[in-house]
Amino acid sequence: MKKESQVIFDRNVVEFVTVAAEFCKFLEQAEGMKRATFVDTSLKILPLLYLKASMMPKCEMMGEDMPENFVTEETYEIVRMNLAGILAEKDDYLDVFVSDMKYSDQPITKYISEDLADIYQDIKDFIFVFQLGLNETMNDALAICQENFALYWGQKLVNTLRALHDVKYAQADSEDENPSDETDDLDYNTEHTL
Repeated sequence: MKKESQVIFDRNVVEFVTVAAEFCKFLEQAEGMKRATFVDTSLKILPLLYLKASMMPKCEMMGEDMPENFVTEETYEIVRMNLAGILAEKDDYLDVFVSDMKYSDQPITKYISEDLADIYQDIKDFIFVFQLGLNETMNDALAICQENFALYWGQKLVNTLRALHDVKYAQADSEDENPSDETDDLDYNTEHTL
């Protein structure tokens, strides 16, 4: 009992749980958010989530039963649809890290909203089980979360981060930006650095 207690209450695990809970809350409350705000916040919380997940100590399964899933198909779909509504025409991107890509001569289209909903589902299931406060169940939920991070949602997170970076910084036309404001800032910065 002592070994799993040390792992599940490790500082890095507690920090991951905190960031994971904030990530889930952010996605659950995103409905109606402006795209620029959503993208800015996502570009800050996703790298932190990845960092905290990668810093956790290794955790091994103790029980034989898998912890229950909390996120229903309906909950998943609500989150996905809300995010798709926010991102609109900027939701899709080309994924080059899909294993099926080597068998295809066509790029594979992915969706930021779907990837974020997938990550949300894994993390929310983990958070739900972790909040129950049962050491063995918490330990097993952590082990599953770590395995899914390594095999599944870690790569999705990185791919989604790349796509969100493109949404924010692409030079394509954007209704959220005013080019004249950028020029004024550039002129101001140039004058003061000379």
